[in-house]
Amino acid sequence: MRTEAPLAARMRPRTLEEFVGQQDILGPGKLLRRAIEADHLFSSIILWGPPGSGKTTLAMVIAHLTKSHFDTLSAVLAGKAELKEVLEAATERRKLYQKKTILFVDEVHRWNKAQQDALLPHVENGTVTFIGATTENPYFEVIGALVSRSRVFQLRPLADPDVHLLLERAIQDPERGYGSRKIEADEQALEHIIHVAGGDARNALNALELAVESTPPNEQDVIHITLGVAQDSIQRRAVLYDKDGDAHYDTISAFIKSVRGSDPDAALYWLAKMLYAGEDPRFILRRLIILSGEDIGLGDPMGLVVASAAAQAFDYIGMPEGVYPIVEATLYLATAPKSNTATSYFKAFQLIEEQGTGDVPRHLQDSNRDAVALGHGAGYKYPHESPDHFLPQQYLPRPLLGTHFYNPSKQGYETEVAERLERWRAAQRKALGITKTEELPELTQETILDIKRKHKST
Repeated sequence: MRTEAPLAARMRPRTLEEFVGQQDILGPGKLLRRAIEADHLFSSIILWGPPGSGKTTLAMVIAHLTKSHFDTLSAVLAGKAELKEVLEAATERRKLYQKKTILFVDEVHRWNKAQQDALLPHVENGTVTFIGATTENPYFEVIGALVSRSRVFQLRPLADPDVHLLLERAIQDPERGYGSRKIEADEQALEHIIHVAGGDARNALNALELAVESTPPNEQDVIHITLGVAQDSIQRRAVLYDKDGDAHYDTISAFIKSVRGSDPDAALYWLAKMLYAGEDPRFILRRLIILSGEDIGLGDPMGLVVASAAAQAFDYIGMPEGVYPIVEATLYLATAPKSNTATSYFKAFQLIEEQGTGDVPRHLQDSNRDAVALGHGAGYKYPHESPDHFLPQQYLPRPLLGTHFYNPSKQGYETEVAERLERWRAAQRKALGITKTEELPELTQETILDIKRKHKST
C-alpha cells in the first residue's frame, strides 16, 4: 500500500515538523501544538477547513504521536452500528487497561443528529476524546451539544509557498515521492499547478502525480514537466461550493456586496464562480431583483425593470444563452447610481411599533360607505384638478405632521425627486401651518435586519 497508494497519501506528513501551513494554530508555542507534543489533548476538537488543508493529516500526526489507542471512522461509510462497536471497545479498554481512546471521525457533518447524539455521552464521560473533521461550518452542521464540548480549530487553504514546498518535497523524496527518478519540473509548470489547486495540497499532488506518471522520459531518462504538461494534468478543478453550506452564502454575499459597491469586475468574478459551480441562476436573479430595490432604488428606477426583465428573459431561454440577461442585469446594477432610500420604510415601521398606529384623517377615509352618515371623505381635494396635479393637504395623522421618513439621496434620478419633493413639502407646510419638522435619523443596518426578521415572522 505504501508504494501503490496515491502520491498525496504517500506524502502525508507524519510529524508536526513535516506538517506544512496552519501556523496560526500549529506554530511554535501555539496551544494545539503544545497539546499534541505533550500527548495531552485538553478536550475534544473539531478541525474545520476546506479540502486539502490538512485536517486528516493532522489527525494522523496525532495518531503517530499519542500513546492513546487511536480509532478512525468515516462518517460517509460508518453508521451507529460501527460507532457502537468502537465505543464498546473503548469502554472495555479503559476498564481493563486504563488506556484512553482517541476517535477520529472524518466528514463528521455527514452524520445525522441521531448518530451524533449517540457519540455525545461517551465524549461527556471521557470514554473517548473526539476529533472531528469537516469541510462545513460545524456551528451549523454539528449538533450544538457536541460543539460546546469541543474546541473548534479552523484550517485555511494553504498558501502558495506551502504548496510549492510540498511539490518540491514530493519530487525530491526518494522513499515516498519521486526522488529515485529524474524529474525536471519547470517553475512555470509548478506555479500553474499551485495556482489552479487554490490551496488544496491533495489537488496539487494529484496533478503532479498525473504529470509524472503520464509523461515518458526523454533520451536522458529525464521526465520533463513543462507548462503544457501541467495544464493537461490539472485541466479543471472542482470549486468548493456546497449549495447548502458556507461557500454558497459567502459567495452570494461577495457578489451582492460587489454590485452594491459598484465594482462590476468583482461582480462578474463572483457570478462566474457561482454559475461555474452549478448555482441555480434563478436564485441569483432573485437576489438581483431584491438588490435593485434595496440598493439602487430611485437612484435609477430602471434597475428594477432591468432585473425583472432579466429574470423573465431567463425563464424564456434558459442556459447557456440565459447567462446574457443575467450578466446584463449584473453590469447594469453594478454601474447604476446607488440609493438605499427604500429603507425609509423601516423608519415608519419602527415608529408604528414604538407608538402604535394613528387614526386616518377623515378626509382620507373611504367615502363610498359612510360619506353621508359619518362624513367620511369630506374635504378631500383631488390633486388632478390642479394644473400642477398637486394640492397641499394633510396626509399623515395630525400628531405626525412635519415628520419626514424619506430623505432623497443626491444620486441619479433621485436628484430630480429631491427638487420636486422640497417644493411640495414647502407648500404643504405653508398650507397646514406646520412650523416644526422632524427628519427621522437613518437606521443602522442591524436595526433594519431586525425589522426584516419581524416581517418574516408575521
